Formats: sequence, structure tokens, C-alpha cells
Amino acid sequence: MPAIARLAKRERQSRLVQTLTDNPFTTDEDLAELFDVSIQTIRLDRLELGIPELRERIKSVAERSFDTVKSLGIDEVIGEIIDLQLDAQAISVLEIKEEHVFARTQIARGHYIFAQANSLAVAVIDADVALTATARIRFIRPVRLGEKLVAKATVRSQDRESCKVRVETKVQGEPVFTATFRVYRMSEAKDAKKRPDGRENAPS
Repeated sequence: MPAIARLAKRERQSRLVQTLTDNPFTTDEDLAELFDVSIQTIRLDRLELGIPELRERIKSVAERSFDTVKSLGIDEVIGEIIDLQLDAQAISVLEIKEEHVFARTQIARGHYIFAQANSLAVAVIDADVALTATARIRFIRPVRLGEKLVAKATVRSQDRESCKVRVETKVQGEPVFTATFRVYRMSEAKDAKKRPDGRENAPS
């Protein structure tokens, strides 16, 4: 994000509040670069404005009321879910760490970016069991160590058996990955009625 010309303190703080309202996951380092000031200045601004540090902002967003994941265990979702409205939309955040990147280039391995999007597309489905059938994906730019991926899944259409889910992943508001998933839903009760060959069991 391009730097803003140096501003008077009051104007800088006003824009700081707006920036964090638009994207609460912006780091102090990114804010310092954006406003062309030191990290210490940003921290002092936050203290004066009563804005908590990044970890507390993420925790605050995560504690807001949202639906419970049904189709996956919460620990099976790649990234931290911060918003979930079943059969509507969901948002997750994933910070790229050492274990996610190639050692030589410090670029994130693509399967982690895909896994965040795929697990979010499944998690947003209101069903006991949801399975990805197809995916059309596009990697837009490399993601590097230390960047935070914010993925948003939106259910575009649905019927009784499947949903079309669009996922857009961004870093600091810049798109880095997109995907469209076709996800099939099924209930455990329906699944239990089927024999191993896929045929329905006779009613008892």
C-alpha cells in the first residue's frame, strides 16, 4: 500500500482509526510504512487512542457472535475463523510462518493458501458433512513470510445437494488468490442409510 505524505498528528490519528476500522489486521509495521513514521510513533498513537495491539484486535473480532462450524472440527479449518454465517459467508485469517514457506525463497507454499480457502469453503456449509467436488483456482501473486492472509468465502448459489462457494484471499486488501468451489452437502443420517456399494438400505 502506498505511503501517505506526512500528516499532522491529529490528521494522522484520524486516518489511523479509519485504516484499522477498514482492516483491523494491519500491523504496526505496515502502519508505520503507510504513514511514513516510526513504529514507536504508531504505538504511541494507539495508546493515546485506546486501540489495542494486533493480537488483541484479532481476539476481539474472533469473540464476536457467529455460527458454529458443523461440517468440520474447528481444528481442521486452516486459519483462524473470525466470522461465520452458515450458508452465507465466512472469514478466516492465516499468518504465514516459517513452516509455511520454502526455505530458500521465503515464499508461501501454494497448498497452504489453497487449504485455507478450501477448508473455509467447506466450513461455511450448513451440513453435517460437506465435501469439495470441484475447484477452479487462480494464484495472483506470491505470498511471503510474515504476511497475513485474509480469506472470505461467499456462498453464491445453492440447492439441496450442493453449493457454489467463491473464496477471495487478500493481503492488506490486495488480492493474492481466488477460487470457486462446488461443495456437496450430506447429512450423517442420510449417509448412514447407504450400504458400502452406495445403494439405499431397505427400511426397517
